[in-house]
Amino acid sequence: MAAQTVETNDTTPSTSAADRGSVDLGPASGLSCRECGELYALGPIFACEACFGPLEVAYDLPTGDPEALRKQIESGPDNIWRYAPLLPVPADVAEKPNINPGWTKLVKADNLARELGVEQGKLFVKDDSGNPTHSFKDRVVAQAIEAARAFGFTTLSCSSTGNLAGAVGAAAARAGFRSCVFIPHDLEQGKVVMAAVYGGELVGIEGNYDDVNRFCSELIGDPLGEGWGFVNVNLRPYYGEGSKTLAYEICEQLGWVLPDQLVIPIASGSQLTKIDKGLKELIKLGLVEDKPYKIFGAQAEGCSPVSTAFKAGHDVVRPQKPDTIAKSLAIGNPADGPYVLDIARRTGGAVEDVNDEQVVDAIKLLARSEGIFAETAGGVTVGVTKKLIEAGLIDPSLTTVVLNTGDGLKTLDAVAETSQATATIRPSLDAFRAAGLAG
Repeated sequence: MAAQTVETNDTTPSTSAADRGSVDLGPASGLSCRECGELYALGPIFACEACFGPLEVAYDLPTGDPEALRKQIESGPDNIWRYAPLLPVPADVAEKPNINPGWTKLVKADNLARELGVEQGKLFVKDDSGNPTHSFKDRVVAQAIEAARAFGFTTLSCSSTGNLAGAVGAAAARAGFRSCVFIPHDLEQGKVVMAAVYGGELVGIEGNYDDVNRFCSELIGDPLGEGWGFVNVNLRPYYGEGSKTLAYEICEQLGWVLPDQLVIPIASGSQLTKIDKGLKELIKLGLVEDKPYKIFGAQAEGCSPVSTAFKAGHDVVRPQKPDTIAKSLAIGNPADGPYVLDIARRTGGAVEDVNDEQVVDAIKLLARSEGIFAETAGGVTVGVTKKLIEAGLIDPSLTTVVLNTGDGLKTLDAVAETSQATATIRPSLDAFRAAGLAG
């Protein structure tokens, strides 16, 4: 196949393997600033020295015959490495020790569609709770760990609202890295246990996620952090590319067709921006037919800086202090917030929020209608979907994909009070009848 450059900035040139030195990250040709287009060699850097804008991976992606590329992908493993030709990973990535996430279910949610007034066959839930540590974070960590190998890091780390900490712990254990991850001190206990069980260091920081993130940024600049790969800081350009695989899978599972509408939760905003990037890449490579699509962002009311800015018509996202049960989305100063605003407006979508009571109601709605137990972030996306349909912003006759990014077993406290045994009875048929449970 011939090669073309597909990247965030059209000024990014093709770079030969020789120019990249000893770093082998497959089709990745370098890094490009999302703001000014400044070019950099592949390395553990995340901000432009010229304008401080975020850096993104630029590629020499395969092209020529889209059908041949489709067949190559379809013959690959049932995980994200089927898309290795489109990711910054070596060609033999599937042979390396990794947690191999992805290829999770795209559930045709006809029962939920009836509840929400959506046309049958048009509503889908992309259920990423089926990943190894039961959240979409496995995708981004699996990607970041390949960059960590390439750059010779020995310790894998992150700042996390919970799910990422568990994903880093698991991936590091599997790949033979030391791990040391940092979390707010008041996370849900299920997420604390899941992050700690893999044997790495787990450090609680007094404060919220933004405090944790600031601490990690200081550690990176200190000799104490030498040899450390922070997946969502100095490895962020590579880490973020893992979210593109959600876009790839959704389109492939729909028969290589773009969805009309997507509802995506917003924490830092990186997932939403990278899904959009993945969709644009599939169009440019000819793997899907180009057509309009709308992207909707979902936030919890208690941490809704992007939603607030969208509704006010602002381009600047003002930080907020989080106060919500949706702790995995509780990032008060989202790095990619302004880019989320751009995408929502460019595609004709919107950014909306729901309160904690609506989050809980949506978790239970998804569970009773489709048998999917979502964590609070999934309750946010389902709740926002319901709200957008009622407001006439989501067209119920078009194909809509709603993301569930994690497992409800991680956030049991959110629904525990209202999800208890129906009755407790003596072990007799008479007691069963007396309880009114005989049907």
